[in-house]
Amino acid sequence: MHRVGSAGNNGNSNRPRKEKRLTYVLNDIDDTKHCAGINCLDVLKLSVSDACNYLFTGSRDGTLKRWALGEDAATCSATFESHVDWVNDTVIAGDNTLVSCSSDTTLKTWNCLSDGTCTRTLRQHSDYVTCLAAAEKNTNVVASGGLGGEVFVWDIEAAVTPLSKSSDVTEDDCSNGINGSANSLPISGLRTISSSNCITAHTTQCHGYVPIAAKGHKESVYALAMNDNGTLLVSGGTEKVVRVWDPRTGSKTMKLRGHTDNIRALLLDSTGRLWDLGQQRCVHSYAVHTDSVWALASTPTFSHVYSGGRDLSLYLTDLTTRESLLLCTKEHPILQVALHDDSIWVATTDSSVHRWSAEGRNPQKLFQRGGSFLAGNLSFSRARVSLEGSTPAPVYKEPIFTIPGTPAIVQHEILNNRRHVLTKDTAGSVKLWEVTRGVVIEDYGQVSFDEKKEQLLEMVSIPAWFTVDTRLGSLSVHLDTPQCFSAEMYSADLNITGKPEDDKVNLARETLKGLLAHWMTKRRQRSVSQASANGDVLSGKDITARSLAHSRIEVDGNAENDSMVYLPFEFSTVSTPSIITEGSQGGPWRKKITDLDGTEDEKDFPWWVLDCVLNNRLPPRENTKCSFHLHPCEGSAVQILTQGKLSAPRILRIHKVVNYVIEKLVLDKPIDSVNTDGTFAPGLGGQLQHSAVGDGSFRSGLKSWQKLRPSVEILCNNQLLSPDTSLATVRAYIWKKPEDLVLNYRVIQGR
Repeated sequence: MHRVGSAGNNGNSNRPRKEKRLTYVLNDIDDTKHCAGINCLDVLKLSVSDACNYLFTGSRDGTLKRWALGEDAATCSATFESHVDWVNDTVIAGDNTLVSCSSDTTLKTWNCLSDGTCTRTLRQHSDYVTCLAAAEKNTNVVASGGLGGEVFVWDIEAAVTPLSKSSDVTEDDCSNGINGSANSLPISGLRTISSSNCITAHTTQCHGYVPIAAKGHKESVYALAMNDNGTLLVSGGTEKVVRVWDPRTGSKTMKLRGHTDNIRALLLDSTGRLWDLGQQRCVHSYAVHTDSVWALASTPTFSHVYSGGRDLSLYLTDLTTRESLLLCTKEHPILQVALHDDSIWVATTDSSVHRWSAEGRNPQKLFQRGGSFLAGNLSFSRARVSLEGSTPAPVYKEPIFTIPGTPAIVQHEILNNRRHVLTKDTAGSVKLWEVTRGVVIEDYGQVSFDEKKEQLLEMVSIPAWFTVDTRLGSLSVHLDTPQCFSAEMYSADLNITGKPEDDKVNLARETLKGLLAHWMTKRRQRSVSQASANGDVLSGKDITARSLAHSRIEVDGNAENDSMVYLPFEFSTVSTPSIITEGSQGGPWRKKITDLDGTEDEKDFPWWVLDCVLNNRLPPRENTKCSFHLHPCEGSAVQILTQGKLSAPRILRIHKVVNYVIEKLVLDKPIDSVNTDGTFAPGLGGQLQHSAVGDGSFRSGLKSWQKLRPSVEILCNNQLLSPDTSLATVRAYIWKKPEDLVLNYRVIQGR
């Protein structure tokens, strides 16, 4: 597992404080399928005879799902959405408590039979939490390990029951939670942690509860196992040794050496016979796989072990006779396995889960079919050589049935119009997304990604107002202030009805309004029902002075009191996006935008998001003007009255410059529709050294001027410019110099 940053901000960095970001995660299908690899599995068998059994899956898409199991089918009955990063492991504690861990450094608890609401977030780890272990008979004991070299033993009942109130408590209220993937895809806000024998709390402990710390690992922990009574805990990781602990005290009892590479999976039988713990030595070594082993499961009697891993193969091994069988092979590395009666669930780096026959109650039946081989006492590198050319045939060709996932997005390109993103998934399907609405607007099927990207190339220059990654198997769109407020377009170019066609529309502001439209509706409903309540922190005046002091604020005059969500920014209600963000308290969280209930405030949202959506105020942005010089073409006898530097919005179209030239050169009178900026002063002639070209109703102005003679053309670098080209596009694609843009004009007679 490679370390990447979480979606939250880096609280431990010495760098200058960055404002918290808002991320929204898009999905073009329903919410009943995973869209990334499955890291963990757990089966819940209810004690009631006629009750349904459930399978829980945790994915790299940051969610968990509960599947109601039938004979040959599985139905998604709940999605557990709260984690900010990849879900790495799950265990069931007691009768109905699901515990999950994630690369967001947290553990979360859930009611197994609930609608998916998190009941508590536990923050103690300083880095990714990679593995969990539970005591089957001591139902409250759960251990967790992670990349920080930390191992903690939790009393789950004590951890989730409030013991005391403290003003320092900062754990999530757990109706929230952020999602994020973890290993290999970078994301900002990396928290760098050095492994150490000393374990320190990552944040304030959950309402005063402090878990037992098992101190001793110097490097990352990837595997844990605990005996049924919770009296013995073993751990392994990149140190290549197995450490044995007393989980009741956190004391280390022994260290077992013998492995020559990272330890990724551990099993204990009910008596603790992993190795000969009395003699502290390895009893047996089984060379079955030809690459790393990542998943283990045993029969109830610990007589047979099922193993899967990086070599795409699932093996069954008799620990007594050393016989092994190849049960099946997969197309993807196997990450986790879970026995379920006479079958076994297999999860891989693919988003689907498969159920295979396994004869779990009587695995000896499989050996009676023949085809077994003797597991050698070799390392897998030597086993690979010994098995080359004699790979056994798998017992099964097809699974009993499959819980399908959706292909993960693995490639993306933000197009120049800064509204569309082209993606390619693991099935080779290429799609075009509109990020301001969160929908797929074109599915091209299995075509060349690079060729389609070239076909969609537009010569247009719009500031990069968002970033994207696909670490969750879907599109995650990141908004960071103040950069996200740098892009504007005219309402006419967005086909917005009900606004003047030359109104400038800030893309980030309208996108935030669309994302939070449901929240705004709920908030208004709550305000009406609580009209007599005072001190609403979101009234527009009570965004805390501390937050507002971080930055000067500008009011977006065009958007003041404008709460309407326009069509280009209406998000789908069928495939609802999720929000990932954090406010002043509680840490990062993740929710569907339709699950927001209107109670969220500055403790949950970044202050700049609330100030934008509620108060129509935008933070100071980089200069949105473009400076340029306007000169006559060589040989032209006509001279402009003003030769100074001009400035105009970057999105200004060239036909507005044409109007300006006609006004100044030909008619020597102002155009009423020009000068919405209020900075252009006609009639000053040569005294005007720095003018501003307005961006008023240029389209209506153009219609009137088209009837006039002579006409004016604008050129740059001797290239004739299209009237609909923006100044930013001319500068980026035609001028291509760091100096101020130079435009030339010429008067064409007789048109």
